[in-house]
Amino acid sequence: MNRQPAVAGSFYPANPEQLHLMLDQYLNDAASDEDVPKAIIVPHAGYIYSGPIAASAYARLKKAHDKITRVILIGPSHRVAFRGLAVSRAETFITPLGRIFIDQAAVQSIAHLPFVEYIEQAHTYEHSLEVHLPFLQEVLDNFEIVPIVAGDASPEQVSQVLDVLWGGAETLIVISSDLSHYHNYATAQQMDKSTSQTIEQLQYDRLAPESACGKVPVSGLLKLAQKKLLSVTTIDLRNSGDTAGDRANVVGYGAYVIK
Repeated sequence: MNRQPAVAGSFYPANPEQLHLMLDQYLNDAASDEDVPKAIIVPHAGYIYSGPIAASAYARLKKAHDKITRVILIGPSHRVAFRGLAVSRAETFITPLGRIFIDQAAVQSIAHLPFVEYIEQAHTYEHSLEVHLPFLQEVLDNFEIVPIVAGDASPEQVSQVLDVLWGGAETLIVISSDLSHYHNYATAQQMDKSTSQTIEQLQYDRLAPESACGKVPVSGLLKLAQKKLLSVTTIDLRNSGDTAGDRANVVGYGAYVIK
């Protein structure tokens, strides 16, 4: 079974050449010599809005293009309400740049947990995972993914899954989240700066749903980072008023690296 793209042509170009050129531009603009992070938190809006912010984190993976072979990808559910975490029985996820295989053994290693279920409808139209796949295809060589959609889950549950899948240098964790939604520019800046400070301080229990739509997966990662004595750094913080929208009603975007 293959999971077909749901937002190609709307959130990002459906034409492979146009998509490659857009990604290439974003990544070149964000080129970095910084060390490769173990995990990143990146936004999931349409590329014209959040692509440059996401690229600031993805550009830091280029040094490990041939070393990262597995990506754990967790994003919030926008269309389907459910408890726990949803995995898929699909063998591949497809984008205009080609197909990506799913690490079936990794999925099975968490599927026995009481809060992890196979819920295909949670994946079918979900953009919070899909928009990251072309970025990963652009910066990495050969890799498999473990796609997980987060429903109503606790930080402890997400943390437990991430701990099981943590691996070594071959494994990258990608958490998908936007920040504040539909405030004016100044209010969004203030809210997102406060949220970023909370994230950097690993205060997973102080994140509010209005702070980040990916509060559930972000909180789980922060809880585990606290346990593993890791640090989080904000590397980009902007909103749609900075990229491609007006400033009356913006959505916030942050990029963070965890080492």
